[in-house]
Amino acid sequence: MRLPISLLLLSGLPAAAAVDFSHQIVPILREHCADCHAGDKKKGGFSFNDRESLMEGGEDGAVVISGKSAESALIHAILSTDPDEQMPPKGKRVPPEQIALLKQWIDEGLAWEKGFAFKKPAYEPPLKPRTPVLPAAVEGRSNPIDRILDAYLTAQKLPRPAAIDDATFLRRAYLDLIGLLPSPQELESFAKDTSADKRARLIDALLKRDMDYTEHWLTFWNDLLRNDYGGTGFITGGRKQISNWLYHALITNMPFDQFVRELIAPPNDESRGYIDGIKWRGDVSAGQTVEIQFAQSVSQSFLGINMKCASCHDSFIDRWKLSEAYGLAAIYSSRPLEINRCDKPIGQQAVASWLFPEIGQVDPKAAQPERLKQLAALMTHPQNGRTTRTIVNRLWQRLMGRGIVHPVDAMQTEPWNADLLDYLAADFAEHHYDLKHTLALIASSQAYQSHSQVVTKGIDDHGYTYAGPRAKRLTAEQFVDAIWQLTGAAPTKMDAGVLRGKVDPELAKQIKIQGQWIWGHSAKPGSTPPSGEVITLRKSFKLDADPASASAVVTCDNGYTLFVNNRKVSAGDDWTKLAAVPLQTALRKGPNSILVIATNAGKGPNAAGFFFDARLRDAAGKETAISSDATWEWSPKTPPAKEGRVGAFDPKDWQPVTVVKALPVWQSTIDQQAPSLLAQGASSSHHMIRASLMKSDFLMRTLGRPNRDQIVTARPNDLTTLEAIDLANGSILSDAIAKGARRLLDTHAASPSALITALYHQALCRAPSASELATAETLVGDKPTPQSLEDLLWAVCMLPEFQVVR
Repeated sequence: MRLPISLLLLSGLPAAAAVDFSHQIVPILREHCADCHAGDKKKGGFSFNDRESLMEGGEDGAVVISGKSAESALIHAILSTDPDEQMPPKGKRVPPEQIALLKQWIDEGLAWEKGFAFKKPAYEPPLKPRTPVLPAAVEGRSNPIDRILDAYLTAQKLPRPAAIDDATFLRRAYLDLIGLLPSPQELESFAKDTSADKRARLIDALLKRDMDYTEHWLTFWNDLLRNDYGGTGFITGGRKQISNWLYHALITNMPFDQFVRELIAPPNDESRGYIDGIKWRGDVSAGQTVEIQFAQSVSQSFLGINMKCASCHDSFIDRWKLSEAYGLAAIYSSRPLEINRCDKPIGQQAVASWLFPEIGQVDPKAAQPERLKQLAALMTHPQNGRTTRTIVNRLWQRLMGRGIVHPVDAMQTEPWNADLLDYLAADFAEHHYDLKHTLALIASSQAYQSHSQVVTKGIDDHGYTYAGPRAKRLTAEQFVDAIWQLTGAAPTKMDAGVLRGKVDPELAKQIKIQGQWIWGHSAKPGSTPPSGEVITLRKSFKLDADPASASAVVTCDNGYTLFVNNRKVSAGDDWTKLAAVPLQTALRKGPNSILVIATNAGKGPNAAGFFFDARLRDAAGKETAISSDATWEWSPKTPPAKEGRVGAFDPKDWQPVTVVKALPVWQSTIDQQAPSLLAQGASSSHHMIRASLMKSDFLMRTLGRPNRDQIVTARPNDLTTLEAIDLANGSILSDAIAKGARRLLDTHAASPSALITALYHQALCRAPSASELATAETLVGDKPTPQSLEDLLWAVCMLPEFQVVR
């Protein structure tokens, strides 16, 4: 290529003085190249924001070679006249005298002013935990949150938000902590209580309502862990629920560090669905493989880091690199994992690695289960303050309406109050990673118990300034639960495959075990089942109604797979641990069938037996027992099973089972475990089914419930046109309102005004104003009808006040 005569003339001059980086090179790069390659801009994967970035090069390799300008791609691109190669791609070209300076700079070794960057690095959050010194308490406001925020408000010269009254606090605490409206009786009792500590006692009492707490917070965790009861992947077997594990973790208040470890390095299949993600059918892009899903999920759920961009190329929005995303993915991968950039392989293998080696690293040579355990340990390492900051920020956002770091999945962003975030995180770890402790700490603060801001458009246009909690829309599940509380329209059968409730020791003492151990003919007296024998057991029965609750305990010496109505519901191979199996979603009104593939293990003939005991309850509380006994049948043939379902199977050799005398160790296992597990199922029968236990329907979807194919950490706070239309015309809501109207008509209230007042107390935790009461009385009339009461319910439920945690 022929160079311009001016450049040739320059090349013949005597050796020039050393290039002045700050005054000669920086202006050239800033004028011609910075728009695409400095600051946060990394077009083509290349940045020269600082010297380190410059030397890393771009997607196609090195851009400059120190001491060799003639071999540097930067100079070739600047000199090129090819529209597809030339730099800058548009606009004024770099003048020859500036090109000469760039060449000289490269040849002289790329001198760079120490510490210089075209744009100073973005805020980098601290890794390790920090416990800030608390400011002095003011006016007896001793909660650590109030001490920090009072100092903040003083420094900002801002007033403290005013305190809320008891009724507002009561409704807010109920909805935030357990997701339900307080009853009129609870409202009255709280109003009459004159003790100074009644709010603290209420918070403690709500958090001890384990079942209500669990079924409210399921919504938050299902969103964050992308767990659901139906949808993409479940039918084909490409996705597994973690519902039963999650329910148990919440109702037992599992410490969060253990919670994280059991999700990342599952001790059994119950929690494995989280890391296994969704196995999409057919060909998928490199960014949708289960390995990359793993990297994206663990970084977002537990660190508040969005790795989606870095899963395709070095991120344009923060500091995460493609190699780091693939390093996380390789921890999970059970095969060599080639790095793909923008869906194209680059010829490099990913090396298993963790994002913060300052506190340790994963051994890439270890087997996959061990790598997962190492990652789980690093994620919950005492010196990893990022995990604890992330979860307390999420809890603060749920209760206060906005995160200390906002958005909650942008934890690279500087918090508006670092002391508050760091204190909550350190306190959380100090209190053994107890989620309820942190919720109680926030809810008991004067900050939480103050007037809420109503969010308006543009409120944060000039930056966020704390001015108290922010009003929050009810989630779809909270809204539906509230409607069901008012109308009595809750379903009698849930979709979630969970064993509801908590063990009731007193109820366990009353449980009488009815199941017997059964097997095929090889277990007849005088015979011993051979090792390796596989048989099929079955039981058919009819139900007069859908069960309101149903659960079973199951075990088998040595292994079993249990199908109910041709759908797999449980499997196990450790007979010493009874499985508690929720059956409510699997059973139905009419004919039902139980099918079991039972296996005997061992190295020679040995005892074998299957045990099953189920308790079913209808809406009226009537109990039915279905237990393994002599009425079951067996066959030596086994059915085909695929993707969790039984194929066509109708052998002609069904025979009565053999009832096996229980071995002492069998009987001991049953006596110790079965009563409490069956009592757990029985204890939940009188609780309202919650929306969090149901599959999403049209109403919940229009109110913002996600499909959970992806992790969701914030739902929309604005009412859309679709939501407004469905609230006004949707059949799901109108059917519930109609049922509620009939229920109100049957309450036999002393007068229309008494009925109206009771409804306002339950829905809004206040009495109607004089004008509201007059309007409602006109609407209802002297003799309420189903239609007039429907109109009243509609009017109350459409109030913005009803639809907001205020």
